[in-house]
Amino acid sequence: MSGKEEHILVIPASVIDSIGTIAGFEPDLDRFLKPILASDQLTFHPRSTMETDPSFKQLIPYVLLQWTDADGVVHLFTYTRGGGSGEKRLHAKRSVGIGGHISEEDAAGGADPYTTGMHRELAEEIQLESGYDETQEGLIYDPSNDVGKVHVGVVHRFVLKTPDVKSNEADLADGGFVSVETLKSERDGLETWSQLAIDALYR
Repeated sequence: MSGKEEHILVIPASVIDSIGTIAGFEPDLDRFLKPILASDQLTFHPRSTMETDPSFKQLIPYVLLQWTDADGVVHLFTYTRGGGSGEKRLHAKRSVGIGGHISEEDAAGGADPYTTGMHRELAEEIQLESGYDETQEGLIYDPSNDVGKVHVGVVHRFVLKTPDVKSNEADLADGGFVSVETLKSERDGLETWSQLAIDALYR
């Protein structure tokens, strides 16, 4: 690991504000996500600076892994966030979202940094051995805490053919599939983004 600080993908908050207000879960992707990803104001900045600067928003892919068992019961892959190299401010909360920051390296060779970064994060965090169908579901913004003020989540849903997923990292502890109904009953133990995603997508 080199000493060079990670530079991450951000967009000025003013760009989002010029489109409209995102409060909690926002399903209108055409209105928000398309112009955000097409903006010429997407840039890479040092992560340490961006984590405390709400005038920029970090774009974070947030991938839900959904599997339906033989009885028709819908499950989501869930895990407990560890306290390692990840976002320590979310430590010990359960999550149903896989993903992380888009790094400057994800744009190498003219690649689409957002899509490249999403798949890199997935490969780093989990082993996904199942085929799947992918949809983009919405955006999440929750400024009620210091983490939420500087991040905008892009919620993706992967509908898996089989439950073949394993955690790669110690930071993703106790990984496994849990029924949506159980997750709803244990809602208070979930991180805020997971609560918002489940509330919006599994009514």
